[in-house]
Amino acid sequence: MFWYYFDPTYILVLIGVVLSLLASAKVKSTFGRYAGVRNARGITGAQAAEQVLHRAGIYDVKIQRVSGNLTDHYDPRSKVLRLSDSVYGQTSVAAVGVAAHECGHAIQHAKGYVPLRLRSVLVPVANFGAQIAWPLILIGLLIRSESSWLLIQIGIIAFSAAVLFQIVTLPVEFNASNRAIRALADTGILYGEEIKSAKKVLGAAALTYVAGAATAILQLLRILILTGGRRRND
Repeated sequence: MFWYYFDPTYILVLIGVVLSLLASAKVKSTFGRYAGVRNARGITGAQAAEQVLHRAGIYDVKIQRVSGNLTDHYDPRSKVLRLSDSVYGQTSVAAVGVAAHECGHAIQHAKGYVPLRLRSVLVPVANFGAQIAWPLILIGLLIRSESSWLLIQIGIIAFSAAVLFQIVTLPVEFNASNRAIRALADTGILYGEEIKSAKKVLGAAALTYVAGAATAILQLLRILILTGGRRRND
């Protein structure tokens, strides 16, 4: 009886969950490891961010503290770089690496980096698509009418927008990390083994975005499998 009700496409969901959990565990353990390593110059995350931004000729971005752990982000609309409690006032190699990464996004914004602009455009589309996709698909699967296949197709297209957002996010994040490492080395904020440690922290963080993209693709694949048997004239 169990196998009669078992949906084999749940395996795709399970793979996505495992990938996300592994990536989350990796970034937490790596950040935790290097959060205990003080950088030689004793520079805080906020100070490092200011130096990186000024070196890039950016003086109109505010640096603010935000509550939470690893809630760091750059807001291009208000030009504010927000650093979490575990980064803002901390002098660890991990804190400096994360702060520089967020500066990488500010530099992308200032230079009009195309993938970042594309991701910004996709944000509302992806959010809306993710919300309406499954309801439309489920309605299309449940009803038996001429419009059911159309609803399914619209749902698939809507979810594809969310998948595209995840894919576009990858080059944005990798590029921001590359900019961060170069800036930290060029300014002398970190050097030698500290640079290697910062790379490990940012590399681990990048895995969360890779896992997010992989999970979204697996979800889309599941949708295509579930709806593959339906045709317009069902």
